Amino acid sequence: MLNETSRKSGWIQTAFTLYAFGNFGRTIRTEDLFLSNITEEIKKRRTFAIISHPDAGKTTLTEKFLLYGGAINLAGTVKGRKAAKHAVSDWMEIEKERGISVTSSVMQFEYDGYCINILDTPGHQDFSEDTYRTLMAADSAVMVIDASKGVEKQTIKLFKVCVMRHIPIFTFINKMDREANDPFELCDEIESVLGIATCPMNWPIGSGKEFKGVYERNERCVSTFKAEMNGQKEVDTTTIGIDDPALKDELGSAFYDKLLEDIELLDGASAEFDQDKVSAGKLSPVFFGSALTNFGVETFLKHFLKMTYSPLPRMSNQGLINPFDEDFSAFVFKIQANMNKAHRDRIAFMRICSGKFEAGMEVNHVQGGKKVKLSQPQQLMASERKIIDEAYAGDIIGVFDPGIFSIGDTLCLSNKKFQYEGIPTFAPEHFARVRQLDTMKRKQFIKGVNQIAQEGAIQIFQEFNTGMEEIIVGVVGVLQFDVLKFRLESEYGVEIRLEPLPYEYIRWISPESTVDLTRIAGTSDMKKIKDLKDRPLLLFVNEWSINMVCERNKGLVLEEFAKN
Repeated sequence: MLNETSRKSGWIQTAFTLYAFGNFGRTIRTEDLFLSNITEEIKKRRTFAIISHPDAGKTTLTEKFLLYGGAINLAGTVKGRKAAKHAVSDWMEIEKERGISVTSSVMQFEYDGYCINILDTPGHQDFSEDTYRTLMAADSAVMVIDASKGVEKQTIKLFKVCVMRHIPIFTFINKMDREANDPFELCDEIESVLGIATCPMNWPIGSGKEFKGVYERNERCVSTFKAEMNGQKEVDTTTIGIDDPALKDELGSAFYDKLLEDIELLDGASAEFDQDKVSAGKLSPVFFGSALTNFGVETFLKHFLKMTYSPLPRMSNQGLINPFDEDFSAFVFKIQANMNKAHRDRIAFMRICSGKFEAGMEVNHVQGGKKVKLSQPQQLMASERKIIDEAYAGDIIGVFDPGIFSIGDTLCLSNKKFQYEGIPTFAPEHFARVRQLDTMKRKQFIKGVNQIAQEGAIQIFQEFNTGMEEIIVGVVGVLQFDVLKFRLESEYGVEIRLEPLPYEYIRWISPESTVDLTRIAGTSDMKKIKDLKDRPLLLFVNEWSINMVCERNKGLVLEEFAKN
């Protein structure tokens, strides 16, 4: 909430002023109204990321949230030749072509008095770095699990990032309209593999073609659904109390008896709901449904909004920053070039951490050491944009970037010039030398690889003592090489050839190192390079070489991660 001292002093000053003029109870200071409005707007905000293994239905679920929020009239799906619509959140040509999400997208909509910011992340492990960064901008996470597959590899990775940040994690077990694993087994798997307690908030009745609906545990009633237009529209819901004799006829005696048995087991064996544990990321409320057919989506959304809070404080180098502080502050977590092909523009996505943003405001760019005017502020529905005049803590906005912002940069109105915690740069696992085929397009080539690198999609390295003559690209997953080739060709008109390199390990040389970098005694499989910020790094083919080089060079300190 607002700083208690300043708030009290504000009210005292107001009271004194009003008493002095004999007008007590009728006049209110503009400043107090302004702060009150900011507080109310921030309280309405909910910002969450959706995470999952590829193909668990995360992007489809996002579409259905937008449908219920009135942001779209027809929901698209990600895949399928019959799909007349592509998902709203998939806007890149390569995403529409391959039916996967390769970059995080941001969507905002209003529902039931709340203003909701959704961060849809790529599920594919080759783009996990983008997901890690996006999770830094979220206050909670929705974990989507395929009911027929359970907890998968990529889900485990992303879950660990959420646990590191101690943010609330909600589970939506999807695809109940297909043959599914036993719901008790699914909950057990979440608990044993991820190490988090579960509390089912509703319970499925049947699966596949026999999916009848869900039992709402708190309300003690069953919701049955009728899909509209194959899930492209909101569903008609029928609610029947558990004690209503009509329920047995609706479900059939076999499903009715099984439901009563499951309820007894649930009440006796499952963890009780505890809001404090949910908020601390120690208990995950579990919901069952089908994003494709809309079964259980709105129910989940309503419960989720009740269990989450307004934006959380953020850690900076000057301690926690309160979101209700009136001074604006934000950090850049993502940069995306060429969202609009006609303008070849560059958008910096930032998470507002405190106060109110106003269009055209001048703020301190802390890392750049100068004041900047934030122009062309936009809220985005994937590639569709809306110019905005204001935004509040919790919101995600895009601003025009003339090429000055980097991932992790802090922007603040305050002259304290604090910095938010840096966003980790994850070590690439695949490397290739990049050669352009047409040397006459050198300028476009340099511009293209630099811009794509600044987005964080790839990492660019140079030979230690040379300029950009020799460029080495590092990626987390090999699919990113395909995206790089595709984007350089389609967005910059540059064709390239990639020559794979044998290196698998990378280490940053810490500033604490006391060795002469030009005289490092290396191994035959070691390569010395530098990144775009001129920080020195070492590449290795074998892991044992890392220890060997450290032994040979006393005072050399190597780091696995760098912070933006």
